[in-house]
Amino acid sequence: MTTATSYWDFSQPTWVLVAGGVLVLACVWLSFRNIARNWSDKRFVPLELLRLVVVGLLMFTLFRPERVHMTSKAVRPLVAVLCDASLSMTTRDVVASDAEEPETRAQWLSTARDKKFWAPLEKRYDVVLEEFSPPPTPTTSTATPPSVGTNTNAVAAAATEPTQPYGNDEDHGTDLDLALEKALNYDRLRAVLLLSDGDWNKGRPPLAAATKLRLRGIPVFTVTVGSDRHLPDLDLEKVSAPAYGLMVERVSLPFTVQSRMPRDVKTTIVLRGPSGVEASKDIVIPAMRRIQSSVMLRPKTPGDFRFTMKLPIEKDELFKDNNEKSFSMSLRRELLKVLVVESRPRWEYRFLRNALSRDPAVVVRCLLLHSEMGPGEGAGYISSFPETKEELSQYDVVFLGDVGVGDGELTEKNVEMLKGLVEQQGSGLVFLPGGLGRQMTLMSTAIGSLMPVLIDEAKPRGSGFSIESKLSLTSRGRGHLLTMLATDVSVDQGIWRRLPGFYWHAPVVRSRMGSEVLAVHSVARNQHGRLPLLVTRECGNGKTLFMGTDAAWRWRKGVEDVYHYRFWGQVVRWMAHQRHLAHEEGIRFFFSPESPQKGSRVFLHATVFDKSGYPVKQGTVTATISIAGKRREDVTLMAEKGEWGVFTGSFVPREDGDHQLLIKCAEAGREVKSQISVASPKRERIGLPARARVLREIASRTGGSSAEGKDLKEIVAAIDELPEARSVQERFRLWCHPLWAALVVGLFGLYWTGRKLIGMV
Repeated sequence: MTTATSYWDFSQPTWVLVAGGVLVLACVWLSFRNIARNWSDKRFVPLELLRLVVVGLLMFTLFRPERVHMTSKAVRPLVAVLCDASLSMTTRDVVASDAEEPETRAQWLSTARDKKFWAPLEKRYDVVLEEFSPPPTPTTSTATPPSVGTNTNAVAAAATEPTQPYGNDEDHGTDLDLALEKALNYDRLRAVLLLSDGDWNKGRPPLAAATKLRLRGIPVFTVTVGSDRHLPDLDLEKVSAPAYGLMVERVSLPFTVQSRMPRDVKTTIVLRGPSGVEASKDIVIPAMRRIQSSVMLRPKTPGDFRFTMKLPIEKDELFKDNNEKSFSMSLRRELLKVLVVESRPRWEYRFLRNALSRDPAVVVRCLLLHSEMGPGEGAGYISSFPETKEELSQYDVVFLGDVGVGDGELTEKNVEMLKGLVEQQGSGLVFLPGGLGRQMTLMSTAIGSLMPVLIDEAKPRGSGFSIESKLSLTSRGRGHLLTMLATDVSVDQGIWRRLPGFYWHAPVVRSRMGSEVLAVHSVARNQHGRLPLLVTRECGNGKTLFMGTDAAWRWRKGVEDVYHYRFWGQVVRWMAHQRHLAHEEGIRFFFSPESPQKGSRVFLHATVFDKSGYPVKQGTVTATISIAGKRREDVTLMAEKGEWGVFTGSFVPREDGDHQLLIKCAEAGREVKSQISVASPKRERIGLPARARVLREIASRTGGSSAEGKDLKEIVAAIDELPEARSVQERFRLWCHPLWAALVVGLFGLYWTGRKLIGMV
């Protein structure tokens, strides 16, 4: 027996319906007044009644009327089975009782589908199987939603057929809300079975769709595929290898290890290269912690080599394929050129000069502008500041001590050239103020804007104390290349706490906008907080560094040159890094950012000199970009102002992977090759725990239940035991039907035409 009832449903609050009724009554009253006033013109009456009908229909439409037809009859309900096919399902964390190693979530789900886990439901229900959020590969499983009554065997077969790519990697994501919304389109839907890891990263929160399902009386049963906690594992997450290393020094290779082990692990990390085992280091990895450390490599032969860093596999470790990282690095024979400018031979200057002079990778030149004795002389000294851009451009880093602009010191032309050297040539500039306060005269010159901090003009000579103070690393300073005095971050912080302090500091007010504060005064502070004393800043193509104390030489106490030499050596290498990314005779090239993402703009900088060693002022510099040997794009670099021989340009990589670049200047006969590795941002992240809480909330919101993968049979049984649906609801949405819209618009057009025919304005 079949019974049916129908009624109108208005999706508006009661007060809106009452307000609309009052408005309609007001329109009726106004229409009858107009009819009474124009009763003599019989043509006016039908037009006024027609307008009243149009107003009533519009008001009725705004109430969003829907005709609901409820039918109570014996029907075969339908269950929608939604299977997650996103990239996060490739996470390998499903441990079977009879398996030696974990399998991926997708593998577990595929096995369950092969066993037709939904078979018990086919006695009472029609079952449709649908995948959602497939990965963007040509072989992605993307089953089209089947029509009601489709055979499940055909559905399972169609789900494995190759389809077209699903779009770009960075656009791909898991949209649980959309998957549940699509399930609402099925007729006779009785329940939804959702098998997923719960890792949604696209679209609205899935609870929005779950609420709609609850209003329809449709429960959602969820099965969490994957572990909701990390399995025992050691993961070598990252190796921060530089693009190149110098033959005369030890190269630091920082790495990061994440432990998911329930115990501390004592192991040895090994670096392998062209000569076998190149280096190793004993480390202790605390339980459930992430550590940062580094391995020191001593280059043996120059060239481009492939290296592999590897952690031994622990016996209780479940994942054995994430314990090593491979990377490429160029080993070169190069010298970094440094210029030190000072006004008097104070202790800081003397020990800095010694440190740089004894560094085998550094060539240092000193300019001592003593106000009474004249320029210093001797080995490694120059008699005057470089007079031409060609002479100055050879220096990778310039140290400015307690020296300023004035008689017997620097000139306005000198500081303008220094600014061009930093901003155009990409060199580094280090500010080392002293007790004379001569750097105060630089604030009003061309390089005043390059200083990373603001100076207090009321105290040009700084502040001295009888009590020793120390540098305190900030969160940005901990682990920074400049401040790493040890190979381990935790050990490094202890070293900084034990370093001898200082009794004088520069008159600093605060750091400038865009600067990076690495260390602050341990005690002194003002209205802006503790005084920043070790600050860096990017200026154009180069970098600047401010060191607000004059006592780094005291770090030699008890340890001689260990920390003092290491710090200043790292400063020189960090500031000169860009200028040596790629260069040949007469041409130098670098790019920024050094680790670009697909779709983000990459800026190219080339410095070109002619055969006589002078910067090229006019010429055509091109960058030919190719991938896998195929030419993709030519970029013309434009000459920058300042006559430094600098040419700049940019391009947007549309693909990820290694991009080979050939930078060439035909007029100067110069060319250099380089490579840019472009990464592709992805929404999907592999290796994270399953988000079981999300799935439990969806099930709870809809009146269903949730379980783990091992309890899939119990969930299927719970669906099979659902009571019969009492009625089938069908809705006719009148307010958005095209024929209804055509009727309202047609009547309005008829009314407007009638007004024109009778001569009404």
